[in-house]
Amino acid sequence: MSWHLKEKLRQTLAMEQNAMVFAPGSRHGFALVYPNTYRVGMSNLGFHIIYEQINQRGDTACERIFLPDKKTAEEYARTNTPLLTLETQRPLYEFPLIGIAITFEMDYFHILEILALGKVPLLAGKRSEKDPLVIIGGPCATFNPEPLADFIDAAIVGEGEEVIHELLDTYYLCKQRGLTREEILRRFAQIEGIYVPRFYQPVYDVNGVIREYRRTADVPDRVRRRWVKDLTRYKAQTVIVTPETEFKGMFLVEVGRGCGRHCRFCMAGYCFRRPRMRPLAQISEAVAEAQRYGLKVGLMGAAISDYPEIDRLCQLILSRNMALSVASLRADSLTDTLVRALAASGHKTITLAPEAGSERLRRVINKGIDDQHLYEAIDMATGAGIPHVRLYIMVGLPYEQDEDVDAIVEMAQNVKKHMEGRGSKGKLTLSINPFIPKPFTPFQWLPMAPVETVEARLSQITAALKGQKGIEILVEPVREAYIQGVLSRGDRRLGAVLHTVHRRGGAKAWKKALKEHGLDDAFYLYRARSLDEVLPWDNLDMGLETGYLVKELGNAQEERFTAPCVPGCVRCGVCTSPAKEGVI
Repeated sequence: MSWHLKEKLRQTLAMEQNAMVFAPGSRHGFALVYPNTYRVGMSNLGFHIIYEQINQRGDTACERIFLPDKKTAEEYARTNTPLLTLETQRPLYEFPLIGIAITFEMDYFHILEILALGKVPLLAGKRSEKDPLVIIGGPCATFNPEPLADFIDAAIVGEGEEVIHELLDTYYLCKQRGLTREEILRRFAQIEGIYVPRFYQPVYDVNGVIREYRRTADVPDRVRRRWVKDLTRYKAQTVIVTPETEFKGMFLVEVGRGCGRHCRFCMAGYCFRRPRMRPLAQISEAVAEAQRYGLKVGLMGAAISDYPEIDRLCQLILSRNMALSVASLRADSLTDTLVRALAASGHKTITLAPEAGSERLRRVINKGIDDQHLYEAIDMATGAGIPHVRLYIMVGLPYEQDEDVDAIVEMAQNVKKHMEGRGSKGKLTLSINPFIPKPFTPFQWLPMAPVETVEARLSQITAALKGQKGIEILVEPVREAYIQGVLSRGDRRLGAVLHTVHRRGGAKAWKKALKEHGLDDAFYLYRARSLDEVLPWDNLDMGLETGYLVKELGNAQEERFTAPCVPGCVRCGVCTSPAKEGVI
């Protein structure tokens, strides 16, 4: 075992404040994995939340593991050292429970790398009674865990603050009774919000489409998503303070969860309903905590400008001589107070997300903003002294036409002209990404735009705006987007592909691995699914009424507006009983 690896982990731990370290053997062990680097993982608020929930129990020590950088991974391999936890530098394989938080599809490749480095058998079916149980959670586990089914024992579907305790209580009780691994997993499957893939076996037709799922045990037909009805019961803020994050010098605070705007492309809007806002008093306590560390407040949520008391919150933060930053803004709910607070906090760029250039296509996706909203937001930013503007755009959206692509160029030119007309010499940045259809959205049945079409449209936009002073274009790697496109709506057969890719050194082997296993990415990317097709994620239940997403697909085709959630609304089925679920 390498002394240098242990010392590097100790040095990382020494930089932190509030890490919880318990002597080995004093508590049950739980390894919490983030399948990316330390900087990325420690920037994830959900990772902090689960870490604190587990450690607060009194019977469990939660220890963290991250993806090592290339040089460190080589040292692990050279010295044959198993991947070690940060807190006590123990090998991953020694932990009876491993939890993996998954936010991005491209991290699927890292999961196999981490398990292999940790000396944990990759395939769930090959693990013995002495091996750890591997459990995934987070957005990817919620909307479609099937591509990872071969490697996991269970998936937490939905929000984890409550179900993690039910899982741990069940596990410890089962161990006291001497139950086997299989029996423990059967007990897990009875907990609402826990999906155990081995008990749901897909049956495919000759075309590779799922004909049915066969239950091999007494388990629910569908696993219902868990969501926290009362957010005030659980804090959601930075737990461990460290300088090594993507948001350096920032203390993250959740202001709300879920979104009721009904944007038809957004998985989070459908999988994390209903929208819930935290009371100002609770957020104020978190702000006071941030002040004790001398950190900027990073406000987290689906649309920070939608928070009902955003002006009072901004005034509260500034009155403490503190600065703030925000995760997201909507042009139609931006306030002058919020914009001026951002300017006072040193922000030089206002970030908005029209998503499409034409108002027609914004109606298709139910974005609910028009060009005037953009201009008014820019006016507020310019007036407050924020010179730069960043716009998030997608290409390849459903029902996109050539005119919609032309409209992106026209919008950019008009926005830049509007900025200059207000005396702003700032830069306009277009951040453009290919659209990826996601499960549990109205577009889950639709094909992704052909890669050649997307590349041509990106080239068209770039060429049209080339040389225009003060306009910058940033484009996500198209190749990665199409791997994400396969994984986001993929089925269990992709497990063999991921396994092969891992053996061959990473995502560069993706295409060859697909071919080797007789799969074609076009099947997942470019095929329109029938509305009655059994989808890989049909074992999961987000609480949406049958037919709701189909209705929203029809609304998209007709460019009909769907109004945001309001108190007492029962349209989608999540809030089936206002008296029972409370009001928004």
